[in-house]
Amino acid sequence: MKLTKYMLLVVVLLSAGMTFGQEEEKVERKPGHTNQNRFKQMYQEFSTPNMFRTASGAPGPNYYQQQADYVMDIVLDDKTSKLSGYETITYTNKSPDVLEYLWVQLDQNVRAKDSKTPLIEGSGATPADMASNFVTNYMGSPYDGGFNIEMVKDSKGGNLQYTINQTMMRVEMPKNLQPGEKFEFSIKWWYNVNNHVVNRARSGYEEFEDGNKGYVIAQFFPRMAVYNDVEGWQNSQFWGRDEFALPFGNYEVNITVPSDHILDGTGVLQNRKEVFSKQMMNRYEQAKKAYDKPVIIVTQDEVEAASKGFAAGTKTWKLKAEFVRDFAFATSRRYIWDMMAVKIGNKDVMAVSMYPPEGNPLWEDYSTVVVASTLKSYSRMSFDYPYNKAISVHAKNQGMEYPMICWNYGRPEKDGSYSERTKYGMMSVIIHEVGHNYFPMIVNSDERQWTWMDEGLNTFVQYVAEQDFGEWYPDAIAPNKEYPSRRGPANKIIDYMAGEQDEMAPIMTKGLNTYNFGANAYSKPATGLNILRETIMGRELFDYAFRTYSQRWMFKHPTPEDFFRTMEDASAVDLDWFWRAWFYTTDYTDIGVKEVKKFYVTSKMNKEVREMMEARGMKESDLPPLVYLVDEDSEDFEESMRTSTLADVSTLQQYIMDNVPVDDRAGMKNPNFFYEVTFEKPGGIPMPIIAEYTYSDGTTERITYPAEIWRKNDAAVGKVIASEKEITKIMVDPDEETADIDTSNNSWPKRKKLGEFNTFKQNVKGD
Repeated sequence: MKLTKYMLLVVVLLSAGMTFGQEEEKVERKPGHTNQNRFKQMYQEFSTPNMFRTASGAPGPNYYQQQADYVMDIVLDDKTSKLSGYETITYTNKSPDVLEYLWVQLDQNVRAKDSKTPLIEGSGATPADMASNFVTNYMGSPYDGGFNIEMVKDSKGGNLQYTINQTMMRVEMPKNLQPGEKFEFSIKWWYNVNNHVVNRARSGYEEFEDGNKGYVIAQFFPRMAVYNDVEGWQNSQFWGRDEFALPFGNYEVNITVPSDHILDGTGVLQNRKEVFSKQMMNRYEQAKKAYDKPVIIVTQDEVEAASKGFAAGTKTWKLKAEFVRDFAFATSRRYIWDMMAVKIGNKDVMAVSMYPPEGNPLWEDYSTVVVASTLKSYSRMSFDYPYNKAISVHAKNQGMEYPMICWNYGRPEKDGSYSERTKYGMMSVIIHEVGHNYFPMIVNSDERQWTWMDEGLNTFVQYVAEQDFGEWYPDAIAPNKEYPSRRGPANKIIDYMAGEQDEMAPIMTKGLNTYNFGANAYSKPATGLNILRETIMGRELFDYAFRTYSQRWMFKHPTPEDFFRTMEDASAVDLDWFWRAWFYTTDYTDIGVKEVKKFYVTSKMNKEVREMMEARGMKESDLPPLVYLVDEDSEDFEESMRTSTLADVSTLQQYIMDNVPVDDRAGMKNPNFFYEVTFEKPGGIPMPIIAEYTYSDGTTERITYPAEIWRKNDAAVGKVIASEKEITKIMVDPDEETADIDTSNNSWPKRKKLGEFNTFKQNVKGD
């Protein structure tokens, strides 16, 4: 009871000290304000949960998605580089809504003669430019690469009315499409395939020195747009940057190419024995059992022999894919082809590469093993890869992804030599593009609206896969070296975060409208997720939540809120403060040590308490014996040093011995030094304070104060440290984990040594 009374008296005294000034003079009150706390919940930013999407971030009981099935016959004219097709689309309305019309994407129209894409970018005169760029920009004629729609008919052969608006086509149906109904219609079309090396397009051909071409073909057919519960039709125009939003469906595709071409693409090859030679079939059977090293299906010698002639005949390759969101293929007589098996879960998946001789020896050595490694890492982080294969196709200056197939750059010099930069650049783009099979080809987010949901999430897992690579295939990494990841670690985003605010946009901005697209859509979200995983949540909680999101939304259409909510729902970590700061603003991290005060322990009443007592009309005799902390820089520091009973420690020891129960003494520490450390936060983003304390004996201690420490004071917070050893150095964020843009305030240097408090030794722990 004695201790309780004293404690209450001290609390009253301190409380009085905080308010006594208000009784002496009228305080001018500040106006009220709205809740601007950075830790408020995101009810304003998020949509209200409903039967389609739940508050937990999972699909709701009434979640739906449309389905678009395709049957296509495609013909490639290698001499004219013309691609033509006839497709039949069966569209199933699984929504509860009545549809009056259908929207179809015509992405090739971005290269039509009358395309408006070149007109939306501002430009200025440059003092110098490459001759090829100058011709393209100022002297060339517009390329005629848009779709030529020859007909649109219903299942009975009747013409359907349609309207083309740039890259979108509205198809009018004979009658409204009711919930649960299907509508079948056909489109006949053709277009001129572009040279993707010249105009840096996602799809097209590369012409080699011998006149042969390598085709990487995508966005090549009119494709159904997405209709969903969030915005109805997703019919945003394709301006060339934002990629694609597509419904899932089944595909049957017959592709006719020159008979000396090899071809691979989305889906399972249906007529392998018809298009493979006997020797290729034997090699393929070997590849299905090869887990350590790829088996070459078509050799470089065979490719070089085929490249000397141009077959007059044709061959049709038949591919079938179930429940994919898109279709793409690659074909050439100049492709080397290799494969190997990789065990994913309880099944084998074929890792595949196609590349011209110009890619060797780099591609033969590394491409397919990188595909295999990527499948292992991504499956560990999300879900087992569900498809039968993953293909990496070498295309100069390309990096692009589609279900089961992707284009990747990385070419040696003509003499076959290559730098480490070229090697790792190729490996990283393969990891990234193969990884897109998971995000967004399976976890089917809307790339047109939310670029970061596929590029950012994928870049994050890419970093994990890059760091995994040496474990899967150690011979591919130089001894004692780590994979040189370009994105992921927090310190690699600092230059961007510290950049000019007028040239920044929040991550939650449509990709087309961002300034630094690579940093905004790829690096910043990937870095944010890495900070969550390594610093804020920890790997166990993060990985569980990330897998939960991936598995909840595989083969579905998630939104940003579904991701944010699931990450919290599966981890019990409130991250609203992080989403708001990192994704919805262009704020930056800057946390440092503002001030460090060292205190002297004394029995002499200090000035602060004395003033409180006088204001209350109290005397020192009204108080029990107290311990006072005196700031070394305070006015009464020298007096306290001179008059304190500190030299007679027994007085203080006896006071505590009299007021601490015997059972509590065993756990008591013996601090000799007392510090008040004030941390500041000039930056707008809250982050955990990772403080490393260095002591006089050379030892260190690291304490991580959760980000919630900033919840009541967004500018500065203090922590009192009672230490048995003198602190000689304090370092904030010593391993650069938080993307702190200014480290000049991150450390506190050694200052002069102050007095010690020779408190309780072993005798305090006694009776």
